[in-house]
Formats: sequence, structure tokens, C-alpha cells
Amino acid sequence: MKDYHINVFHSEENDGYIADIPDLQVCSAFGSTTEEAVRQIEVAKAAWLKAAKKEGKPIPEPRYRPAIYQSLRGALYATKHRQNTAVLRADRRVQRQGAL
Repeated sequence: MKDYHINVFHSEENDGYIADIPDLQVCSAFGSTTEEAVRQIEVAKAAWLKAAKKEGKPIPEPRYRPAIYQSLRGALYATKHRQNTAVLRADRRVQRQGAL
């Protein structure tokens, strides 16, 4: 099972780190270090899920992925497509040369 994506960013205003889980509305936590923020968001996630279950609210599937992952996936797909296209063109050239 996929787990929820966690964002962690530095907050100059709070002089620490904020972690959140985009798939779980208003689920966030604070820590003085990134490690502490991640530990705290895991606690917050468990509490969020427990409260949702208790209240009979739907629990969303993990879906959120940052744009950088989506861009990377697209770039990898495009590269693989270009490679496959180049192989097909080379195969066609060889077939045409063999037919001559």
C-alpha cells in the first residue's frame, strides 16, 4: 500500500519546520528540525485517521504527488518513447536495406 506524501518546509516566521500531508485536510505538524517535524506529522496522521474512522468519515486514498514527480515521470516516459522510436526507425532501415 502506498503511504501519504509528506511535505516538509522551513518556516522562518516560526523558526522551525512544518510538515503536512496534502491528502489529509488540515493535517500538519511542527518541529524544530526536519526529523522532529516528520515524527510529529506521523503522530498527527495517526490521530487524523483515528478520528476519521471514529466519526465514520471517508479516508482518502494516497493520491497527492508533487509536480516534480509528475514532471520526472513525464520526462522518463518521453525519453523511453524517443529511444523506442529510434529503435523502430533503425529496424525499418535494416528491413529496407535487406529488401533491396
